[in-house]
Order: sequence, then C-alpha cells, then structure tokens
Amino acid sequence: MYFQHSPQIWEQFPQLSAGVLILSGIHPNVTVELEPYFQQARDRLQQYGAEAKMPSISAWRRTYRQMGFKPTKYRSAAEALLRRFKKEDDLPRLHPLVDLCNAISLAYALPVAVYDLAQVDSFLEVRHATGTEIHTAFNGTTEHPVPNEVIFADASNHAHARRWTFRQSRQSTIRPESCQILIVSEGLHENAATDIESLINSIATVVSEVWSPPISQAMLTVESPRAEVIYGKGSVK
Repeated sequence: MYFQHSPQIWEQFPQLSAGVLILSGIHPNVTVELEPYFQQARDRLQQYGAEAKMPSISAWRRTYRQMGFKPTKYRSAAEALLRRFKKEDDLPRLHPLVDLCNAISLAYALPVAVYDLAQVDSFLEVRHATGTEIHTAFNGTTEHPVPNEVIFADASNHAHARRWTFRQSRQSTIRPESCQILIVSEGLHENAATDIESLINSIATVVSEVWSPPISQAMLTVESPRAEVIYGKGSVK
C-alpha cells in the first residue's frame, strides 16, 4: 500500500507542501488534551480577525478558484473547522485521534485528513477525477466526482475525498476498531513547508506520548512523492 500525489498534481500545483504520518496500534481508550490547540486557534482568530485573512486559508481559497470552485461554497476542511469553532468555541468529540488532528488543524489553520487504511484498496492517490469514481457521503448516499476535480482515489476507484480537502468519504473515516492509520496534511501558502512539517511533528509527538505506536513520518516532494506502508510500518520512497 502507498500514498502519493500524481505527477499532474505536482505540475499544476508546484507550491504544494505535503506531510504524512503512518500509524499502527491506535485505539480509542485514551484521553488527549486539546485545550492548548484550541487556545492557539483562538489566538490566531484574534490576530487575523477572519479565517479568510490567514495566509494558509487564503492560499486554499485561491486554489479552489483555480480549480473552478467558488471558495465560499466549497471551503477547505481547515476553514470549515475554524468557522465552526469560532461560533461554538469547541468541536464535537469523535475519536481521540480525530479529535487531536482536528484541534491541531485549528491551531495551524491547515487541513488534516485521517484515513483508516483497512478501508482503502491498495493505494491512495491524490489525482484528477475522471468522473467515474464513487464517493460515499456521510449520509450513506453515493455520488460521482466532477471530472477533473482533485480527489483521493484508491485501486477500487473509490473517491475517499472530494474537491481535494473539502469532504472525506464515509468509507475510510476512523472507527473504534481502526488500527492502521494514514494522516495527511497539505498546504499551498508561502511558508507551507515549514508549517506542515511543524504540524506533522506536533501530531507525532502527542501520538507517541499517548499511544506509543509504530510510527513513520515524512514530507513528500516532487522528487520523493510516495509514502509506502509495509507490514504495519511506514517508509517513504
């Protein structure tokens, strides 16, 4: 199994920075402290006044326009989380790992996707859709991506995410029994490489303290675009 971005994605978005974590042995019977990351999000919102003014969010908005989507209709996952958090000063609790990743997504204003690799067939590739792929929405209905939109696709032609970071498929969301996990964060702003690496390190530090699992992390580049998952561990090629 592997994760990668297609060459066409790297060509179209050369400013892309991407980081991955591959974890095994995750379970929900832990407690994770989220408040420090919530406070970072509050400080960031106070600094910028509006999430759209944050460089990382603004870059995703420009990218959505470039892809032909109205950025106020299709918001990156990070922007959607920030808007919800600004209204409620909290987020729903789903699973300790997902809760942690959502909180760190808020703190960095960057999208963080968490996939159950047991529900992914052979590989996960960020690529342009053909329109034949199948996406399972959270209400259980199925839909097809728009041709040429950016999706996360596997060998079974399932779109595990639509419109890049807009919406994940129900199929690969984290469940109580989920054990082997892929975490992906991507950025397109000027300091994305530094921010993504810091974000990935932050998640890895907490995961190591709370779960102590086998863990592999890496930054992906056009020269080293693939993360391999082998025997419950990870490597990058």
